[in-house]
Amino acid sequence: MLKGLNLVIDYIEDHLTVELSLEEISKYAGVSDFHFRKIFFYLSGLTISEYIKNRKLSEANKDLLHGEKVTDVAFKYGYQSVDGFSRAFKNWSGFLPSDVIKKGVSKSFPKLSFKITVKGGNNMEYRIEKKPAFHLVGVSKRVPMQFEGINNEIVKLSESITDKQKEEMHSLQNIKPYEIVNASYDADANFIKEEGDLTHLIGVLTTKNEVSDLLEKVPVEAYTWAIFPNEGPFPSTLQETMAKTYSEWLPSSDYELINAPAFSFTKMDEQKKDYAYSEVWIPVRKK
Repeated sequence: MLKGLNLVIDYIEDHLTVELSLEEISKYAGVSDFHFRKIFFYLSGLTISEYIKNRKLSEANKDLLHGEKVTDVAFKYGYQSVDGFSRAFKNWSGFLPSDVIKKGVSKSFPKLSFKITVKGGNNMEYRIEKKPAFHLVGVSKRVPMQFEGINNEIVKLSESITDKQKEEMHSLQNIKPYEIVNASYDADANFIKEEGDLTHLIGVLTTKNEVSDLLEKVPVEAYTWAIFPNEGPFPSTLQETMAKTYSEWLPSSDYELINAPAFSFTKMDEQKKDYAYSEVWIPVRKK
């Protein structure tokens, strides 16, 4: 996986002045677009679009220092106008492109390189399970992609579930984990965009086929699952577990991701406020 990530970085570097090819980036990444976005974000702390923007503006800074005109540099890196480039450059650097030419001020953002760093002292608990094919059944909607904080659209989705939908989900539930799960899938294909949506489903796991029109049914094939239990303040502990799963465990494990819905569940502690036990389930296969 790290080799694939570094190939993506090299590809971006070679195409900073042309339109980036989503197909090529996806090929180098070796995982689905959504999983790649998550891995990249958790490893670098940046979205892929933020990284590309920073690299373009860093190279633009170099070109301005070398005497190239602001107009030429703006169009070279894909901006439609000089004003748009100047605003982006100032937001990034704190000064105008003309200041680089006149005063020689400079800011840089170096190319990334991904490496495995072995960190001692913190064991990550996980288990591997094989599951037969099942259906994710529940209520779903398109929501903005968000890797940190509370997603308000998911909160609204949860609040919209009716008593009839809850009753049917309860009657269908017949496979572990016997919990209400949150699953994400079908992310927007173009992860070069600053924003994107995905489908989020709140529901249960079932092997039953008869589902009413009140609920969405998503088939999931028989897979091996890596499961990461966690307990602590919610939602920060759950999100930290997701981050470590993608940034620490996955790159150093013998497994790779499968392009299928991942899901999690959370059981709030009735005695402690904003404290919960959660599990993250991701579909994997041996490399």
